Amino acid sequence: GLDGYFRDYIMTLCIVVIFMIFGTLARVAVPILIGQAVDCYMAPTVDNATCWVDAGVDIGNDAARLSGIGWLSLLIISLYIFSSYAASRQFFFMSRAGFNVLRDLRQNVFDQVHRLTLGYFTENEAGDIMSRFTNDTDTLQQIIGFGLIQVVQGILFITFIIIAMFSQSFVYALISLITLPLMFFATQWFSAQARKAFRQARQEIGSVNASLQENISAVREVQAFSREDENIEQFRESNAANRDANIRAQAFSSALAPTLEALSYISIAIVAGVGGFVILGGGTLAGSVISLGLIITFVGFVQQFNQPVQQIALLWTNLQSAVAGAERIFEIIDEVPTISDKADAIEMPAIAGHVEFRDVHAAYKPEEPVLKGVDLAAQPGETIAIVGPTGAGKTTIINLLPRFWDTTAGAVLIDGHDVRDVKRESLRQQLGIVLQDTFLFSDTVMNNIRYGRLSATYDEVMAAAKLSRAHEFINKLPDGYSTILGERGGGLSQGQRQLLSIARVALSNPRILILDEATSSVDTRTEREIQAALDKLLEGRTSFVIAHRLSTIRNADQVLVLKAGKVIERGTHEALLAANGFYHELYMSQFHEEGEMQEGEGAGQGEGETAVYGD
Repeated sequence: GLDGYFRDYIMTLCIVVIFMIFGTLARVAVPILIGQAVDCYMAPTVDNATCWVDAGVDIGNDAARLSGIGWLSLLIISLYIFSSYAASRQFFFMSRAGFNVLRDLRQNVFDQVHRLTLGYFTENEAGDIMSRFTNDTDTLQQIIGFGLIQVVQGILFITFIIIAMFSQSFVYALISLITLPLMFFATQWFSAQARKAFRQARQEIGSVNASLQENISAVREVQAFSREDENIEQFRESNAANRDANIRAQAFSSALAPTLEALSYISIAIVAGVGGFVILGGGTLAGSVISLGLIITFVGFVQQFNQPVQQIALLWTNLQSAVAGAERIFEIIDEVPTISDKADAIEMPAIAGHVEFRDVHAAYKPEEPVLKGVDLAAQPGETIAIVGPTGAGKTTIINLLPRFWDTTAGAVLIDGHDVRDVKRESLRQQLGIVLQDTFLFSDTVMNNIRYGRLSATYDEVMAAAKLSRAHEFINKLPDGYSTILGERGGGLSQGQRQLLSIARVALSNPRILILDEATSSVDTRTEREIQAALDKLLEGRTSFVIAHRLSTIRNADQVLVLKAGKVIERGTHEALLAANGFYHELYMSQFHEEGEMQEGEGAGQGEGETAVYGD
């Protein structure tokens, strides 16, 4: 919980507590001094030996009484000044500690997000995760600084006042606190209801953010399918649900403050009424002397007692929202990654490129196996093509190599090392991946290429771009390698983004290369450029290729044909065609048809392909 984050700032918290204690004592002392001003100097009714100032003064001496009132007034003013100074100091130190805690918390959430495995992100929407990182931490920010200190100080203040009440008059204190159980019950009940409502509200705002993020990311698809009206209606419903949840939460929270205020007025009426009857009846209550000054003191106590109670009630809205937000934040922090390094994991030695799958089984859900006993062996420098219908398990195979997922049975070995026995970072640093959907960051072309190797020089980046055949179009960009790309590479064509992705992988110089349908979404001319870059990149590297197009598969040293999670055929392109099996069917139904389409295609960009900067 949050208490663990405050441990690093224990000295700061000690300073806050010191200021809080002495500042609170100063405020508690004020009603007592006001009562003494009445009983000792204005309307003397008690032995002035109990007075804090000028004890033993002749109460018949007006000058002495004025002097006592003057000193008491000066002391009261001094106490108010000191309590104000203490409040400012404790607020400063607590705010500093609070912002440091929030910084640490955000950093831990960010670190944890990078440690979580892909399975977590397939089950949780990106917008909801972002909402926890931003909106939920913002609710904590509102309470940790000023709000938390107000609550703690209020509780401390209430405690000190109760002690002071009982020290003045035990019986009268019990009468003054007669409404305290009702206050406690009201606070507990309204708080419980508000916490449930705020928890629902935090979930709803997460859904709103998830919907917003998804629709912005998919704006092209939304407009292409004319889904604007339907999406607007869906967002309206989600937004309305968020509104209703917040209204319900605020209804319970706002009802607490007037309830406590009404009870506080009842307490003041009881103190004043009982005190008046006691004085009129002789000034004694259950053996205790009740004076006018004592009544004024207790009225001041009750008023001061109710101030922190009402402050806590007013802050309870933010506090309950913060608790609900903290629960969602710590759900991420407490999430245990399904894939992690073993305690005795070793650094992966320099990879030669021998890869072996031994009776590999894999499943994303226990009841739905994806791979069923896959065996394969790749020698260093070989290209392994993986083909099969949708859902056959092709992508799962390449997800097992960098340990994005783990096998449920069997083993994946690289150079004889089980990938589960080596540190993931040392393994992934020697693997390169080119995906169908290339992700480029809103940064310069230079930084996008050297994303996997930040220490690369300008010449090394340029060499990688030349290898990937991206150098030519980069030089045509407005600022060359310093051109800042839009979100996800906006302004570039799909082919250009793919060439930059290849350059990024080439710069990292991996020993094993994974290509996941890297050319499936580009036109024929662009495919030729990408394929030429890939042929150069593949030289001397062990590679695994998922492709629907023949250009890569024809040159593969081995083709694995997957169906329903099993390898049903394996061999070279020519041998599999000659076998007249399932691969031959795939070729005749898909690849042969694609070849005919390629013959009829002209040069230039594919239909719908847009490049703002141009090729």
